[in-house]
Formats: sequence, C-alpha cells, structure tokens
Amino acid sequence: MVGLDIGGSKTRGIHWVDGALQADAEAGSANVQNVSRAEAAANLRELFGTLAAEKVSRVYAGSGGVDTDEDAAALAALIAPCAPEARITVVHDTRLLLAAGGADTGIAVIAGTGSAAWGVNADGAQSRAGGWGYLLGDEGSGYWFGREAVRHSLHRMNLDLPPDRLTSALLTKCGLQDPGELIAHFHGGTGRRYWAAMSPLVFTAAVEGHRESLAMIDRAGKDLAALAAQCAAQLKISGPIVLGSGLGMHQPPLQETFRTHLAAAGLTDVHVLAQDPIFGVLKLAFG
Repeated sequence: MVGLDIGGSKTRGIHWVDGALQADAEAGSANVQNVSRAEAAANLRELFGTLAAEKVSRVYAGSGGVDTDEDAAALAALIAPCAPEARITVVHDTRLLLAAGGADTGIAVIAGTGSAAWGVNADGAQSRAGGWGYLLGDEGSGYWFGREAVRHSLHRMNLDLPPDRLTSALLTKCGLQDPGELIAHFHGGTGRRYWAAMSPLVFTAAVEGHRESLAMIDRAGKDLAALAAQCAAQLKISGPIVLGSGLGMHQPPLQETFRTHLAAAGLTDVHVLAQDPIFGVLKLAFG
C-alpha cells in the first residue's frame, strides 16, 4: 500500500508491504490549488517512480482542498495512472492528522502552508472550519505569516519609518533593496509556497523581541484556536484537539498561544502531533 500526504509545498509518499515500510520519499506538491494539473501529475509520477510502487493494490491519500466528492474523484483520477491496479481513497488531509494522533474522535487543526480544522464525534457527525484557501482565509498558516510580514513592512514604509529587523530580514531573503519593491515582488508570480517559506523570519524576529512579530504569532494562535473551538461547539465535544503540520509541529511559540487561547475557551485537551500525519494512513486504512 502507498500512503500520500499532499501538502501545499510538497507531497510525501510511503510504500508499505504487509505493514512494513519499504520506501519513504518526497516530491513537489500535487495539490492542484497550488500547482497546475500537469505539474501535479509530473510530481506524482516522480514520487511513485522513487517509491517503486506502480503495482500496488491500494493507495490512500490525504490532501488539502478536498472539500467535495468531486474534488476527491478528480485527485483520484490524477493518481490513477501512477497506480493503475490500485483502489484509491482520497480524504481531506486533516483526517490523516487526527488518525496520526491516535484518535478516533476529536479535532485536527492544520497549520502548514495553509490552515484548516476538522472534527468528528462519537456519533460520526463531522465539522469543518476554515480550509478555504489563501485568497479566502488560511489564517495562521505559513502563507498568512509571509503575507503579514509584507504588510507590516509596507505599513512602516507608508509611515516613513526605516526598515526594522523583520523588514530587513524579509528584504534580504527576497533579494530586494527597498520595501517598496515588495509590492511588485508579491504580485509578480512568486506564489503561495514562496511566501509561506518566509514564515520562519517572523518567529526568528519574535525570539529577538520584535513586538509586531510576537503580535502576529498571538493572532495566529487565536485564529487557529477559533477554528478548533468552532468544531468543538458544533460537535459538542471538548477534545482531543490535535495541532499538526509544519508550523503546528515545529514552532513552540505558536503552540503556546494556541493552547492559551483554547484554554480561555475552556478547552484544555490539546496535543501537538508527535509524528508526521502520513502515518495516520495505516489507522485509516486498516483500523
């Protein structure tokens, strides 16, 4: 069996045989909200070739942007040429996250290139919050942090203030000289993944005491907590709430403010995912 975790920046695949890991590899994103169908198909072909998994009988994939049965069918059709003999199951990637956290019920919160929350209760009722994509939401995501860093820098420019530590780091990373150049650079086809990769600059500046970066992290934690709290209220459950994906798993300041805002809402059964979401595939596929 092959498990796929299709994110906004990359696609990870694991090939298992009788539950034993045979190969683990990464390729570019196969999420058609982030790349063209042609690029997604090419990345999947590369990944399956590396995994030596063309003749597998089962593929279980989690991906962002899978909001309808039609979305799932379209992604399954994209995967099918890579594994023509396989039965293919496609779900939203939040389901991988909750399963990887060892939970059958609860709420999964993704904080990666994008953001979303999904939950399920003991009766099988489900709830979704966010996950609308970067043009409509993705609060607290890597892209959101990158965009907010640009907005911060342009706001200072409009106030005739000199570049501060966050703006200076952003300009260096982008290879620019002046904050005004950020406008054309942002709108010039740099893309969602490019700006999501700027998010570590905010966390570095926050460690150095940069007030505005600290405020961004607090706002991100508050927004992510609101997604989880919405699902909890709709499902009438209090947890577990599992935070995962790149930012969620690897940025303690975001984890801390996420927990703080949830605690203020009376939700304390909060966990940070300890293993990558793709390992939820085995639980979902075999129970």
